[in-house]
Amino acid sequence: MIEIDARHLLCPLPVLRARKALLALTPGARLAITATDPMAVIDLPHFCAEHGHRLISMDETAGETRFVIERG
Repeated sequence: MIEIDARHLLCPLPVLRARKALLALTPGARLAITATDPMAVIDLPHFCAEHGHRLISMDETAGETRFVIERG
C-alpha cells in the first residue's frame, strides 16, 4: 500500500496527490493518505465516488484524518 503524507496541505492538494498516486496503481490496489485540512473529509470521499474508487476507511485522530482508498 502506498502512503501519502498530505498533512498541512490545503484542498485541493490532498485530492490532487491522491489522484496522481491512484492513476499509477492497478485496479484493486490501495492507497493511504493522511490529511489535516478539514475539507478533506468532504473532498476525498466525493472524489472517490465521482471517479469510481472505493473509500475503505476514514479514521480521525488528533486533528488528522487517515483515508484508505482502493483504486476502482
